[in-house]
Amino acid sequence: MDKLQDKLSFRDDFPPTSTEAWEEKIHEDLKGADYQKKLIWRTIEGFSVRPYYRSEDLKHITHLRVHPGQYPWIRSKKDRDNSWWIWQGIDARDDVRQANQKALGVLNRGVDALTFRLDDSKPLEKKDLDVLLKGICIPAIQLNFESGSRSAEVVEFLKEKLKQDGTDARECKGGVDFKPLDELNRKGRLDEKAFDQTAALVRQSQGFGDFAVIEVDGSTLHNAGASNVQELGYALAMGNEYLARLTDQGLSVDEIAPRIRFKLGIGPAYFLEMAKLRAARMLWSRLVEAYEPDEESSTQMTIHAETSRWNQTVYDPYVNMLRGTTEAMSAALGGTDSLAVTPYDKPFEKPTDFAQRMSRNTQIILKEEAYFDKVVDPAGGAYYIENLTQSIAEHAWRLFQDTENNGGYIATFKNGSVQEKIREVANQRNLNLARRKEALVGVNLYPNAREVMESGYDASTLHTDSQEVSGAIAEPIKPYRGAEEIEQMRLKTERKTGDRPKTFMLTIGDAKMRRARAQFSASFFAAAGFEIIDNIGFDTVEEGVQEALNKKADIVVVCSSDEAYPRVAPQVYQKLKDQAIVVVAGYPKDSIEMLQEKGLKHFIHVKSNLVETLSRFQKELGIE
Repeated sequence: MDKLQDKLSFRDDFPPTSTEAWEEKIHEDLKGADYQKKLIWRTIEGFSVRPYYRSEDLKHITHLRVHPGQYPWIRSKKDRDNSWWIWQGIDARDDVRQANQKALGVLNRGVDALTFRLDDSKPLEKKDLDVLLKGICIPAIQLNFESGSRSAEVVEFLKEKLKQDGTDARECKGGVDFKPLDELNRKGRLDEKAFDQTAALVRQSQGFGDFAVIEVDGSTLHNAGASNVQELGYALAMGNEYLARLTDQGLSVDEIAPRIRFKLGIGPAYFLEMAKLRAARMLWSRLVEAYEPDEESSTQMTIHAETSRWNQTVYDPYVNMLRGTTEAMSAALGGTDSLAVTPYDKPFEKPTDFAQRMSRNTQIILKEEAYFDKVVDPAGGAYYIENLTQSIAEHAWRLFQDTENNGGYIATFKNGSVQEKIREVANQRNLNLARRKEALVGVNLYPNAREVMESGYDASTLHTDSQEVSGAIAEPIKPYRGAEEIEQMRLKTERKTGDRPKTFMLTIGDAKMRRARAQFSASFFAAAGFEIIDNIGFDTVEEGVQEALNKKADIVVVCSSDEAYPRVAPQVYQKLKDQAIVVVAGYPKDSIEMLQEKGLKHFIHVKSNLVETLSRFQKELGIE
């Protein structure tokens, strides 16, 4: 055996390579290019990510010497598996009997966490709850209610039902979504009695098992364009607001903390989202520890994750399924306690049975076929993810401390600081979408030029600004979708009377450059819903111009190499300037002044602002 090991040892053949040697090789391969610009990723969160990490990069990280199931829970509260609850929401506002039938159906199809949406604008009757829960074995599932201001009624009726059924309340898992601070976020108002009601709800829920009655909804911030650091930092501040105010009312932290559930959005930044959940558990445990709980378990954070609504699109909507899948993977690998995959059709219709089936099956596949529920904290110890976790934790904690130093979450929200910081990041993300630095496939990148929004789509879904609210004490946060601005622009084109504008690719010269620029230009103009006429290539300018005239093109995009533009672009412009808008694909800096002097004024390139540029073309074509 020892001889075999000697034969299989590659240590002598492949000695260790130092970081200095790696860096030297990287600089050699860059051939003078700026290392910082080429290889350092500057995240929207406010920190930089290096191109690689090594074991030495773990030396400064203090949270590594813990196992799953150990404080500060960074590696999960669980120590045996990585299971999570599969949520499905059911609308019970109109017909509780129908909602019950649907619930029984999905429980037989892999769901183990039900979330009933109730109408909190009218009193709840116990008979409705009895009908809603008929035939459901409460101890076998997680039972949740979107009940808002009716949460106390739900808890009371649920107590009675459990007693009536002979079920120990400690076997009831789940929660209600009482969240007065989210009312502040969404509507800018806060009931003066909100914390009295919250304290009463905590006392009322004593005797229940793993049942939350307070929801800290960070997903509202996420869906308003906030960064991961902002979502987590402000969520911690909201959680601390509840702890501080309720302990002032005589409740202990051991009574309060286990009744709080955090709802966090999960976006497309695959590894960052995993790191966010890991950092969240660590920071919350240390925050709660400052209140000196008697039980270590009180420092555990309960996380419900929901895949992003911010990056869902109305155009090319099936891509939303792919987005939901990768986001669900992040949530699962990050150790969420429960997960809801937002149906792919949520932006434009009431989710269909098919869409809901896809949402739950996404999670079932991750469990039953990909075995994501088998290994606890599979990312633990990974150099990259541990560093991301540390960076998010440091920046989120700094934001939390700044918020506390300014009087806490409510005070900071009332003075507009929260809204302003989130707006800054959201504006940057909007700009990244317009410049295509951040991709939304099917909208700003690789749009389907032939797709037309179906008549059944509700155009109002393209804009989700909050309405004015009476009694507001602060500006509300406005959740929206990143795709909205581009979708609105495309919708204008589709609703134009007559044919859509024809965009003709006049490809000429170097085969590689003309093809690359035609693909770029076709994707660029298709984002506004323009009809695309692509071509393999023309031998002469005259041939290309004649074909453009035959096709009655509204826009002609000259696609060639920078070297060829001084010769071919002015010819195309002179022949077509009175019959079409002539555009040059690229930014030939050595000849740009000469081309402009020849009358060419339209250039599209990787730094072009998609929205501003296409809006100008629409205006020139009479599309308002």
